[in-house]
Amino acid sequence: MHAAWYEAQGPAEQVLRCGWLPVPEPGRGELRIRLRHSGVNPGDVKKRGDAFGYGMAFPRVVPHSDGAGIVDRVGPGVSQARLGQRVWCHGAQRGRPMGTAAQWVVLPAMLAVPLPDSVPLALGACLGIPGLTAHRAVHAAGPVLGRTVLVHGGAGAVGSLAIGLARQAGAQVLATVRRPEAQALARAAGAHAVVCSAGQPVADTAAALRALAPQGVDHVVDVDLAAHLALNQAVLRVGGHIAAYASGDPQPRLPFWPMLFQNLVLHLLGSDDFTPRQRRDAVGALNRLLASGWRGIHIACHLPLEAVVQAHQTVEQASGQGRVLLDMPEDTDA
Repeated sequence: MHAAWYEAQGPAEQVLRCGWLPVPEPGRGELRIRLRHSGVNPGDVKKRGDAFGYGMAFPRVVPHSDGAGIVDRVGPGVSQARLGQRVWCHGAQRGRPMGTAAQWVVLPAMLAVPLPDSVPLALGACLGIPGLTAHRAVHAAGPVLGRTVLVHGGAGAVGSLAIGLARQAGAQVLATVRRPEAQALARAAGAHAVVCSAGQPVADTAAALRALAPQGVDHVVDVDLAAHLALNQAVLRVGGHIAAYASGDPQPRLPFWPMLFQNLVLHLLGSDDFTPRQRRDAVGALNRLLASGWRGIHIACHLPLEAVVQAHQTVEQASGQGRVLLDMPEDTDA
């Protein structure tokens, strides 16, 4: 099968390779997906670049955890009824060497989620890590019905999904974006109001948000904890919550006493550590969101598998709003 892989960590252009690998066979409790699309996430490129300092878990890694396609084989213990299902998957490369940057992937059956018939496979490939992270970020502090939720980075992969999920759950949803042209994307995802922070002091952004939520924000979904500490403190009500899934500064300085006097609660979220119940809840909510007709995911570009280097560089450079997908070759010659 056609696949992309790396055998050492480093810059994309130096370590990523494309070629042929054997088609995998499912074992007990597993199924095989004939992939159509592979979603490229920031976490995928960070692993390839060894940004976390964990090194190589396997001698060869086929990257990417997210994808979508058709189930074409099942292993022992998996119902034959799953054959032919349209599915999206998550966690494909978690603890395994073979991710979705290939024509086929084998993974535990529970990680392949049936996709509503009305939803294109390309959208399914955009869920996975961003979708599970977004759901947990929205619901980390409990139900948001009737509450005001602020999503930073509302045009991003996690941000757009968080907006859709929060609105689905009955929240009043505000969003911030860093570029004027991104406002339309956050609105398309379902934000009730969007504030662009480009070129203005934190105090001005805070004032604009306070005008929209005079009683204060109940819950913040944060793409960059370090960058937004002062802003969050300025707009959150007493007893508010921050759910952060990333930080530009890996060692942010917390304004401890101001946060303490507001009784703020900080949730730090890592998608690899969500419980099975949290994952099931997220999967169900994401499918309901897409089945409802929500189409707030923006796909920035489709690239062929052989352009995997370009795909990784595009994600690293954040050179556009929206998801980057690799499209698998149509041939079935193994």
